[in-house]
Amino acid sequence: MTVEELSKLNRILIIRLSSLGDILLTTPFLRAIKTQFPHIKIDMLIREEYVDVIKLNPYIDKKFLFKKDDKNNNVLIEQLKNNNYELVIDLQNNLRSKKVVSSLKTNNVKLDKRSFDKFLLVNFKVNKLKEASQIPVRYSNTIQKIKLDEKGLDLFTDKSANAELSGKNNLIGFCPGARHFTKRWPKEYFIELGNKLTQDGYMIVLFGGKIDKEICAELVDKIPDAINLSNNDELLQTAADMKLCKAVICNDSGLMHTASATGTKVIAIFGSTVKEFGFAPYNCSNLILENNSLTCRPCSHIGRSDCPKKHFDCMKSIKPEFVFEKLISFLTLL
Repeated sequence: MTVEELSKLNRILIIRLSSLGDILLTTPFLRAIKTQFPHIKIDMLIREEYVDVIKLNPYIDKKFLFKKDDKNNNVLIEQLKNNNYELVIDLQNNLRSKKVVSSLKTNNVKLDKRSFDKFLLVNFKVNKLKEASQIPVRYSNTIQKIKLDEKGLDLFTDKSANAELSGKNNLIGFCPGARHFTKRWPKEYFIELGNKLTQDGYMIVLFGGKIDKEICAELVDKIPDAINLSNNDELLQTAADMKLCKAVICNDSGLMHTASATGTKVIAIFGSTVKEFGFAPYNCSNLILENNSLTCRPCSHIGRSDCPKKHFDCMKSIKPEFVFEKLISFLTLL
């Protein structure tokens, strides 16, 4: 569909069911449609556990929440049918989203996931993604000729920063978690880096959701004066707190994109994944640290539960001293 055709429509549905980072990466596209065509009503369908990502987004007219159990979505599908959408933009493009699209029986466009190119890169190290755009641009390519601005990701929060941060200076955020093991920089490295930064006059703030509580609790015990702000996936509170940090150091994770959306400087450590997949920090001040000398990278496009080579050099070779030096240099940049 062309941007000219889009301009004639009145109501559309955008589908991106999961996950945290992927939904955040839709926000430049949402903003582009709404600012260029304010008459278009934009509804969005996402999984209910990610509602905070778009809860306060002014570019979305109505939010529909998809449940994990497909049996509980029949009423929701009927609601969507009654909205008479003129276009469905499927940015998930999986079996669940295709089922929804099929039920709505209207014009639709879908994300080109470039699955075969990812397969070639992971399994044969044939890289056809060298010049590939980042994911927000790929989302926008579902509408020909629509233009994105340079403002980056949107995450609107109505929360005030945690009282524990009041009056604190030189805050550096750590996001030590990630869903998959091969996307996590070793916790021992975070501890070593945290101690070095503390000695240099910085204070460490630990961020994470439910699945990160254990690692954050371990780090706060081993880094002097560190503040543990891991929570029960209270995304908008995390975003408010991140804004006070001079920089956030994170893995390739949803909280990396959260930090990107706050306007904070981001240092992202990439292990088994690579930025060619399109998920690098978007349109923010960022630095990616990765070992490009390894022939085994990437070993997955989403991450793995263990290193298939058993050495985990993609992460272990990125030493705390190296990250410290990069961070200090990064902080001096305007």
